[in-house]
Amino acid sequence: MISASDRSTTAMNPFFDPVFYLRLAKSYLSDINRVWHTDLQQLKKYQDQAFRQMVRYAYTVPLYHQKYKANNIHPSDIKGTSDALKLPCITKDDLKTHYPVGIIPKGYDTSKGFQVSTSGSTGKPVRIYFDVFSAIKGLEGFVRELRTYGGNWQRSRVMLIIENHPGSFEHALFSGSVLPFLNHFISLKNIRYIHISEKPETIMKQINEFQPEFLGSDPNMLRQLAFLKEHGEAPDLHPTTLLSGAAMLDSYTRRYVEQAFGATLYDTYGATEAGPIAFECIDKGMYHVHSDFVFLECLDDDNTPVAPGEIGRAVVSRLYGGGTPIIRYTGIEDLVTPAEAKSSCGITTEMIQHIGGRSTDLFILPNGSFMSPLIVTGIPAETMEHFHSYKIQQFQIVQQSKNEIEVFVVIDSHLRNVGVPINELFSEMKKRFTQAIGLGVEIKITETDEIQPGVASDHVKVAISKVHDPAKKLH
Repeated sequence: MISASDRSTTAMNPFFDPVFYLRLAKSYLSDINRVWHTDLQQLKKYQDQAFRQMVRYAYTVPLYHQKYKANNIHPSDIKGTSDALKLPCITKDDLKTHYPVGIIPKGYDTSKGFQVSTSGSTGKPVRIYFDVFSAIKGLEGFVRELRTYGGNWQRSRVMLIIENHPGSFEHALFSGSVLPFLNHFISLKNIRYIHISEKPETIMKQINEFQPEFLGSDPNMLRQLAFLKEHGEAPDLHPTTLLSGAAMLDSYTRRYVEQAFGATLYDTYGATEAGPIAFECIDKGMYHVHSDFVFLECLDDDNTPVAPGEIGRAVVSRLYGGGTPIIRYTGIEDLVTPAEAKSSCGITTEMIQHIGGRSTDLFILPNGSFMSPLIVTGIPAETMEHFHSYKIQQFQIVQQSKNEIEVFVVIDSHLRNVGVPINELFSEMKKRFTQAIGLGVEIKITETDEIQPGVASDHVKVAISKVHDPAKKLH
């Protein structure tokens, strides 16, 4: 198997196949603009056809073949996404257990693709195979999002701070295959990327030298850059648009970053296994699903689709590509809230209202009920708005036990003695957390100098539950 970090010319052979090149051209010319040129009925027809094709492909893969046979399911039983509930779900453990030969068709030529892994936030990463076409589709999702926000991938100056370590999807896309190859035909000097593990001061210097129109990273890095900007770094840096992804974006971080840069921030949603999933509408408040790239289900604890406005667990099917198929995959473990597909922006897709973070980070309350962290992540911002003070630089909400939630707070040293005293700020925040969560849970507000990323990722999570319960329910 050729890794994303050690690719030979052989792995790039698909690019020199005329059939592949025609397929690529057709995809670029038709797929990116589809969401502007179709209605929901046409999109559903396309989605059904793609879903049938991917189920047929999945049936050639040992993992799926075994699962479908055990449930007496044949691809001919699946006419479209309305039949998705007939199919068993696939978990992270399924992919881990059947890796490597059980997650690709027998005889699959791995030299014409690459292997990527997730960040492994649960302790053990998931490894899957991608073909080059799947990577191209990931790039097309980015191009679509950029176009939505007024950019052009061949002309707009774009700077991305990403988790670009060997083996990641981002590394394969930006360093290992797609963009380096395209650079032979099209100048892409307008797109730059930096590894997210670099020091924020070093990153800020490179951003300032490049002067991008579009600046994208995860919420924590954007917040750190906004802090530097607020305190005099890069005074001539004025991106027109900010892009967030890879982690849950809380309301405080959004406001803080937008205020610091004087630019609008749009959130994007994707996963290594599934590729691009959704992107924020320019009308704000909701997200467009890449409905021609993925089929996204939002299910309750009984695996029944939830109604618009209700929280469900994300189950995703990727509607393209070879390598490892992703059909009814539960492993992204996110909580999402579907919405009615209504928007005046000109894009016609399915929509979601909220992305609420990992279901594994649901807070378990003493009475046995479960609460989404989304309910409390806005409290620090609300508290600062109450006092007209913005001295909280960063925070993290950690459930230490069923009876204790601790909020770690980093204070901006330049604003410590400006405005409301720290003890009064913390007291008000504690009161608001208690009102939201209820009595019986001790709320601790703890000041700290720094909040560290997780051990398996360079991203900082806004909310974490240390209470592990395999029977976690949504309600």
